[in-house]
Amino acid sequence: MQQAGLERKALEPYIGHSGRVSEVLNPKRPLTLEMIRKLWKGLHIPLESLIQSSDDVNP
Repeated sequence: MQQAGLERKALEPYIGHSGRVSEVLNPKRPLTLEMIRKLWKGLHIPLESLIQSSDDVNP
């Protein structure tokens, strides 16, 4: 988000309401396939970045 200069509000069209965005960003809820597709198409985020498991992110 910081690299692209995005704020949390900018993610709402792709992830859902502000509470859902917060849950995804604070690893309490995983991205769904629909969210991944929207982020990939809308923000051109590489699929590899969106589908890595939480184990890969937080060893």
